[in-house]
Amino acid sequence: QVQLVESGGGLVQAGGSLRLSCAASGSAVSINAMGWYRQGPGKVRELVATISSGGTTIYADFVKGRFTISRDNAKSTVYLQMNSLNPEDTAVYYCFGVRFGITYWGQGTQVTVSS
Repeated sequence: QVQLVESGGGLVQAGGSLRLSCAASGSAVSINAMGWYRQGPGKVRELVATISSGGTTIYADFVKGRFTISRDNAKSTVYLQMNSLNPEDTAVYYCFGVRFGITYWGQGTQVTVSS
């Protein structure tokens, strides 16, 4: 089993920044891909960014140039640096990790961007 715990969400004004963190525990060894999804009010859950254990990254078009995903394998932690936030970024952000083909999810952290 893998447990994922997010932190760093909150309320920020448009144009501001937040940094999300997600720490994996339990059987965190051998986690391959990690990343973030988000789900806005009345919207479906959508992929934000992923990063492999080797550091290969994939971003959704709507965050390219604004968000940066990174990870510290020694700490089994993935980060999401979010800059130039706008109200459309308001959502619950969910961390995920994939280990041996099984996807594990965090509980989600709320990000609210005020205009």
